[in-house]
Amino acid sequence: MLLKYILLTFIGLSAGGVIAAGVFAFLAIIGVFPRLIGSTQTKGRIMLYETVIILGGTVGNILDIYEFPLNFGGNFLLTAYGLSVGIFVGCLVMSLAETLKALPVISRRIHLAVGLQYLILSIGTGKLVGALIYFAKGLGG
Repeated sequence: MLLKYILLTFIGLSAGGVIAAGVFAFLAIIGVFPRLIGSTQTKGRIMLYETVIILGGTVGNILDIYEFPLNFGGNFLLTAYGLSVGIFVGCLVMSLAETLKALPVISRRIHLAVGLQYLILSIGTGKLVGALIYFAKGLGG
């Protein structure tokens, strides 16, 4: 029985590590971090950026798993958190917008002369149908 729990713990932590690495790799690939470094002109502090990103991901995971109650800070902490999340989402959206500029290049490479709007619509529809099935089956809550 103890071996079973050890194995399940190992598999769970490994899967979580892979997912977290994938999320951070996605953020790096779409250019969130290089865009922030370039716009703040702090190329000399890349080690600090890497350390803060790793610590932020680790602390975020720990807070998500253990759900520590935060009984301090009040509105100031809530305001700082909201501002930080808003800035992050804004950077993520702008990076995704830059990535969408790649769709016309892809359409030229695969020789898609007509129908790019249908390709984009089908991708969006597939995401919508997948989300509806996910939540209708009760998997999301």
